[in-house]
Amino acid sequence: MERTSPLIASSMGNKTTDVIRATDADSIRLAKSLLRSARVGALAVIESGTGHPLASRVGVATDADGTPLILVSQLSAHTGAIRAEPRCALLVGETGKGDPLAHPRMTIVCRAAKLEPGTAARARAERRYINHNPKAKLYVGLGDFSFFRLEVERANLNGGFGKAYLMATDDLIVDGPVVDELAAAEQGALDHMNGDHLDAIANYASHFAKAEGSGWTMTGLDVDGFDLAAGDDICRVFFRSQLKDVREMRVALVDMAKEARSADTMQR
Repeated sequence: MERTSPLIASSMGNKTTDVIRATDADSIRLAKSLLRSARVGALAVIESGTGHPLASRVGVATDADGTPLILVSQLSAHTGAIRAEPRCALLVGETGKGDPLAHPRMTIVCRAAKLEPGTAARARAERRYINHNPKAKLYVGLGDFSFFRLEVERANLNGGFGKAYLMATDDLIVDGPVVDELAAAEQGALDHMNGDHLDAIANYASHFAKAEGSGWTMTGLDVDGFDLAAGDDICRVFFRSQLKDVREMRVALVDMAKEARSADTMQR
């Protein structure tokens, strides 16, 4: 169902044009893809002492519910800034060939919350972050690095020229008991898939994500879908419908593997 966003208008003579499109299932899927696939983003904070905006590049992953996660050094200016003033914004979305402004990107308005060592939330964030950004394992053990959740308040999605949308929190973030249930089962499922079913993962990447190349592994599972990586390449695959129960995960993966394998066989 479409949800109409607030009106942002521009005057063109006597004509008023709404530049914000209605938020629908396709725009929400694009927004979630940009967020779940991001390994890096631009973090904008309020500089301590001056009140000026300060932007910096940070590594990014997502928690089980879709909340952005960052791992930052206490020595960085942006870390001190979000500790003093948690309001911030995160820009995600990679450029590619052609006009950089033609590629989708999203700015997420957030509030930073530090995850304290020794807590279950911090342990889960570390596990998911390292799965998504393996090179970050070098920094996790250093005493001056901390994890922050960037609690989402709203977002501006630009899907390309003339494709602007406003996203509410519940467009990006998933709630409910199934989120924690799936997070508890996630690592076991990832280890199983990467240990025993690399052929299925390759077919997921080729059939559903239209991704090329080889060496794909599964790096994350959530109620909406799963993330695959092959070196620096990342792709996102969605389930046909959002999981309502952790038991649906295996059924969905098996059914999708059969579909992808059948399609691969027909192409040969």
